[in-house]
Amino acid sequence: MGRTDLAPFTVLHVCMGNICRSPMAERLLARAVRDRSGEPDGGHLLRSVSAGTGGWHEGEEMNPPAARLVRARRGTDEGFLARKLRGDFIDEADLILTATADQYDYVVALRPDAASRTFVLGEFGRLLSAVDQAALPSAEPKPDALHARGAAIVEAVAALRGSDAPQAGDDLDDPWGRGDQTFHRVADEIEDTTMPFATLLLP
Repeated sequence: MGRTDLAPFTVLHVCMGNICRSPMAERLLARAVRDRSGEPDGGHLLRSVSAGTGGWHEGEEMNPPAARLVRARRGTDEGFLARKLRGDFIDEADLILTATADQYDYVVALRPDAASRTFVLGEFGRLLSAVDQAALPSAEPKPDALHARGAAIVEAVAALRGSDAPQAGDDLDDPWGRGDQTFHRVADEIEDTTMPFATLLLP
């Protein structure tokens, strides 16, 4: 991997256009970690970033209903600009969470060595509850400790997955162009993974 030990634990969220699902996941995970650490800037502990498999929206802000939902859930949409997925984004990520199984395939086609740290978001959340907490390194709100614990969680979830394919229900629906109700449901599904993950990182 291309990361340096100085970088915080990095989670890369991937969807199609990088204006709805992956930015919501990026900012809701950042907020969950901030809440758990009790520090206004959890960014030194965990870096949450995102990208899209397509470049149509590159440089655009978050889709307005997605931004509204992030703000309503005490996250921030400030400074967000959509970007197209590149290989180096994958190289520097310790965990890659994709909105769908198709995007998982896209990431792994680009970087085959990333398969063991790439998951469909719902799949990662589904397997997370079976991780043996007692076997993880101790939890502390310090970058090195969180990095070690995060890496151990990713390894444990990969072992639990084994060679099983994602389930159909693991995919996040694309809410683009649909009503607020769909955006709410997708945000709930994102938080079904991001909140337990933040809790496991920083119990």
